[in-house]
Amino acid sequence: MISSIAVQVLPMTANENDVIKIVDHVIAYIDASGVNYQVGAFESTLEGDYDQLMSILAQLPKVAAEITDIPVMVYSKINMATTGDVLTIAKKTDKYK
Repeated sequence: MISSIAVQVLPMTANENDVIKIVDHVIAYIDASGVNYQVGAFESTLEGDYDQLMSILAQLPKVAAEITDIPVMVYSKINMATTGDVLTIAKKTDKYK
């Protein structure tokens, strides 16, 4: 099933350097997964197979915990279609580039 998810990993700290370090680590994990993704100012959007994306999503708090003991909140939005097409990142955003 083709899907897209938007995900925000929000470290529960006011320390800007810690936030950047944690978020960069999570983005590196997403990048290494091989799925198509786009980083935004508040959240990242991932595209791919539903089960693969859910596996990635489930790992994100653990990935953050690899480098910090700061709690993180993970917020997500999921778009999944069993038939037909899910609107891609490109279809949604390319016209604004």
